[in-house]
Amino acid sequence: MNDKDRSSEASKTDKRKQSLYFPESMLQEIKDEAARLDRSLSWVVQRAWKLARLEIKKLPSVNDVADDDDAGD
Repeated sequence: MNDKDRSSEASKTDKRKQSLYFPESMLQEIKDEAARLDRSLSWVVQRAWKLARLEIKKLPSVNDVADDDDAGD
């Protein structure tokens, strides 16, 4: 197995800790859904991302949004 194979394999199973911050009410909703589904918070957030990512990609980037200061000129 070469370095590229090991790197690719490691990225598929990478379980490094990552901190995410949610508003309290959103976190409570995620916790409630995780309990209802008998799943972890991580699983719920990962599934939500997988389901929403195509919609999120449709959102304009910061560079695509017109500057409000220039809109009136």
